[in-house]
Amino acid sequence: MKPLTVVIPYRPIPFFEKTLLSLMKSALVGRVVIISQEPVHFKMDKSHVLVAGPIFSHEILSQMISEIRTNYLLLLPEAREIAIQPKALERTLKKAESTKAGLVYSDFYDESERGKTLRPLNDYQPGSVRDDFDFGVMTLFSVSAIRKALKKYGAVSEVKFAGLYDLRLKLSIDHSITHLKEPLYSVIGNVGAIHELPLQEKLFAYLDPQNRAVQKEMEAVFTDYLKKIGAYLPPSFKEVEQAATSFPVEASVVIPVRNRRETIAEAVKSALSQDADFLFNVIVVDNHSTDGTTAILSDLASQYSRLKHTIPVRTDLAIGGCWNEALYAQDCGRYAVQLDSDDLYSSPHTLQTMVGMLRQGNYAMAIGSYTLVDSNLKEIPPGLIDHREWTDENGHNNALRINGLGAPRAFNTGLMRKIGFLNVSYGEDYAAALRICREYRIGRIYESLYFCRRWSGNSDAGLSIEEANRNDAFKDQIRTEEILERQKMAKGIGQRASEKHQMPSTK
Repeated sequence: MKPLTVVIPYRPIPFFEKTLLSLMKSALVGRVVIISQEPVHFKMDKSHVLVAGPIFSHEILSQMISEIRTNYLLLLPEAREIAIQPKALERTLKKAESTKAGLVYSDFYDESERGKTLRPLNDYQPGSVRDDFDFGVMTLFSVSAIRKALKKYGAVSEVKFAGLYDLRLKLSIDHSITHLKEPLYSVIGNVGAIHELPLQEKLFAYLDPQNRAVQKEMEAVFTDYLKKIGAYLPPSFKEVEQAATSFPVEASVVIPVRNRRETIAEAVKSALSQDADFLFNVIVVDNHSTDGTTAILSDLASQYSRLKHTIPVRTDLAIGGCWNEALYAQDCGRYAVQLDSDDLYSSPHTLQTMVGMLRQGNYAMAIGSYTLVDSNLKEIPPGLIDHREWTDENGHNNALRINGLGAPRAFNTGLMRKIGFLNVSYGEDYAAALRICREYRIGRIYESLYFCRRWSGNSDAGLSIEEANRNDAFKDQIRTEEILERQKMAKGIGQRASEKHQMPSTK
């Protein structure tokens, strides 16, 4: 029996049949299942049309899995024009058999009128739990591994959009997900694909209000996964301890900066113009700027006593390290509130609102909402970013699935002096938020308090594929470490509950 069943959704486009023919030519392919939402007719050998709904729904996945008679499933979740490299299927199959992997994926080439470029993908880690982790457009599943996972951890959840995500997470618990670090196929005309979207659109697509139904399903599936791997934490939080030391002011606006002469003065003045019922200052950590930023800050500091311009002794600091410099400075207030050097507060009441949230509740951190704008402060799509997917009951768990928690951010300084920031310039805020919400509550504000500029000077503008991959892999690493810590914590909670239950009555 031939080992492969190919599953692909139908699209009425010219290259669809060409893609099918290229797959059917392989001696390894025994059957091709075409998922279509309406009847279509094909006269190709080995092809079967399954008229059904979305390919990611539990109905389709469950039916598909029950009917497969081959050892492996080759899934193309998008109908794209591909060109498979010679012996690519043999190579993928051999890797699956030698590693006993549950899923195998590979790098590929993008081919367009601009030429042919390598699309390397990241290795899969325990923390690679984002629902949009990039597996490319062709993945090989072990059918026996799928059936074992579903027998042990339950059938694919009854969802419309998150079925494949649910399957992948359950599969990953006991089976490896293997990355072949070689390009085994090409995606033709890959313009407009998710890989080719502007970074801004990729970053914020999941926050589109139209996608909220999808996100609720993804959250439910992910929460169930955390319970299965022993990393789920109930909504029980520690009280935030009051620092024993006194603080010179109630709050400090913290601005790390390096080479932002075009925007730093506006950012500083935005912070200084805040209207608050408490004393505050602005701490700018100038990370050895070389473009004139230092002179601008020195001039401003001579005019405004509340501006604390500091240049670290160390020359190896990233953004997180600059934050640590501010937190441990003698001028730092009871609360530390973030402002990036190229952004602005959207109102003179932002600081009051952020600190008010920390004051009014048992919160270790507060996060507001922001509006995306261009360099001229004109709103750009998708506009308001409010992270309304957050809930007090499950936000601390769902935070492991999403790629960021929002801005502006405000911290309890005493607690952050114990936790600290990673000395990196990407993901330092995300890592801190995950660490905090493991044990403490985070307060959310859903009104826009902040203008986030998207312009050519952004640190994430014009990233190469390799740089974007490094960033994604680093956040996956952060999630991996956090999941391990939460598993330990959840185990401890379970043991204490069991011991309490077993204690003899004193009555």
